[in-house]
Amino acid sequence: MVNPLSPTPLYVQVADVLAGRIERRELLPLHPLPSEKHLQQEFGISRGTARAAVRLLRERGLAMTVPQRGTYVAERE
Repeated sequence: MVNPLSPTPLYVQVADVLAGRIERRELLPLHPLPSEKHLQQEFGISRGTARAAVRLLRERGLAMTVPQRGTYVAERE
């Protein structure tokens, strides 16, 4: 899934995997994204890398964070 030897940063690789799941509707709009802890375990990454991947998804408009509630898949237009 992710390649630690790739020149592409790990957080970008993780964000790309999650974006693919969103596009294939494996992760549905308004449903929570996997937790940072889940991402750490699934991909063997650090918490900071998981956070960076989620931040990148927000920047791409694929996720939204609701304070004190969590991060969810954004609705698509």
